[in-house]
Amino acid sequence: KLMIVLKDGRTLIGFLRSVDQFANLVLQNTIERIHVGKQYGDIPRGLFLIRGDNVAILGEMDDKRDLTELQRVSIEDILDAQREEQLRRDEETKLRNQAMLERGLQPHGDVGSEDI
Repeated sequence: KLMIVLKDGRTLIGFLRSVDQFANLVLQNTIERIHVGKQYGDIPRGLFLIRGDNVAILGEMDDKRDLTELQRVSIEDILDAQREEQLRRDEETKLRNQAMLERGLQPHGDVGSEDI
């Protein structure tokens, strides 16, 4: 059982069924885990093919590890919380960019691995 974090930030958990020379992965019984603060929710995804160049990090899951510090919530609740967090981040970015423009500076986006 593996946990995989993709370059776009999504977290997938599933059973590894296949890997090839390009590090493409096939996961079975896959779930997408969404974290917001101390809450998480799991969305069932089933069979999942992941292109190797989209993987940021992966590791084996320890099922014996206790997740008591995190609270499991329903899919609807975690999606609502994720949407609210994204709106809050967008508002912060808008205010930061506005402050930079007022100071005569050019706002810029976050620098990612694609920009290097």
